[in-house]
Amino acid sequence: MRTERNLTRLDRVFARLDREPERPAHIDVPRMSRHRVVLFAATLAFYLAIVWAVAITSWLVRFDWQVMFFRPYQQWPEIHAFLDYYVVLGQRGPTAVMVAAWLGWRSWRQHTLRPLLTLGASLLLLNITVGAAKLGMGRLGPHYAITIGSNEMGLGGDIFPSGHTANAVVTWGILAYLASTPRARRWLSALSAVTSLGVGLTTVYLGTHWLSDVLLGWAAGLLILLALPWCEPLIARSEAGIFSLRDLWRSRRGRAATAPLPAPAVVPVMSPRAAAVDSEPPARETVASRPSRSPVHLAPGPHTARSERTPVTPAGSRRPPHPDRPAHLDRPARAAAAAKARPLTGS
Repeated sequence: MRTERNLTRLDRVFARLDREPERPAHIDVPRMSRHRVVLFAATLAFYLAIVWAVAITSWLVRFDWQVMFFRPYQQWPEIHAFLDYYVVLGQRGPTAVMVAAWLGWRSWRQHTLRPLLTLGASLLLLNITVGAAKLGMGRLGPHYAITIGSNEMGLGGDIFPSGHTANAVVTWGILAYLASTPRARRWLSALSAVTSLGVGLTTVYLGTHWLSDVLLGWAAGLLILLALPWCEPLIARSEAGIFSLRDLWRSRRGRAATAPLPAPAVVPVMSPRAAAVDSEPPARETVASRPSRSPVHLAPGPHTARSERTPVTPAGSRRPPHPDRPAHLDRPARAAAAAKARPLTGS
C-alpha cells in the first residue's frame, strides 16, 4: 500500500511560488463601502483639524517646540544607529523598489497587471497631494526654525506633512490593500500602521520633523489608501488596454512570421561556352545569312587553288548530237556540264 508524502511547510512555500496556469476567475477588489466612506470622512476631518491647529498656532505647535527642545536623540543616543537604518523604510526609492518587486511577482503569477498598476496609481496620488501640501504650506523644519513658538509656515519649507510617514503608510499599506484574504489584510494593515508610525516617530527623534508633521503625514497616506477603490475602474480599463495592445502586437508578429515568402526569381542558367561568348564584345559578322555547311572531306594528295585549275571539258554532251542544231547553241550546255563535273572544294 503506497502512502503519499506529507508536504512540509517549505514544500507549500515553493508550491506557491509556481505560476498559476491561468488568471484566477475571481480577484478580490475592494469596493467603496459605507464603512470605508465613513473612515475616509473621519480621516479627512482629522487632516483638516491638524492643518487648522498648526495654522492658528494652537497648543499643538507649543507641543512641537517642547518635543524639539527635549532633544530625543540626546536622551537615548544608544538607539541612534539603529534608527538611522530604520528610517529608510520610509524613503521613496528603496521602499518602492522592494514593494514593486513583490507585486511584480504577483502580477506574473496571477496573469494580471492590477498589483503594479495599483502601486503606480497610489504613488502618483501621493506625489500630487503631499507634494502640493508641502509647497502650499511652506513650513520650516525644527533644524531651520527661526522664531521660538511660531508655526514656521509660509517660509518656503517643505516638511509639512511628513513625506517619510506618508510614503511608509502608502507603500506598506498597499500590500494590505492587495491582500488576497481578509485575515491577511487585517494583519498587514496593522503591520503597516505600526511601521509607518515608527518611521514618523523616528524622524521626530532625529529632529527632522515636528510631531504635527508626522500626524499629518499619517493622515495623508491613509486618505490615499482609503480612496483607492475610486481608482479601480480606471485601473481595470488601463489593464484591459495594455492587454489589448499586447494581443495586437502578438497577432501582428505572428502574421509577419507566417507570411508566405515571395517566389524566387528564375535566373536562366547558361553554359560556360555561352557565358564566355556572351561576355565577349560582339564581333562584326562578315556573312550574316550564310547557311552552315557540312565539312568537306578532300582526297589525299596535293591540291591546287580553284584559279589554278584547268577547266575540264567533258568528253561529250549528254544530249545526243542533233544534226540540225548549230554548234554555237551547244556552248551553254557544255558549260553547265563542265561546272557540274567540277569537284567541290572548301572555300
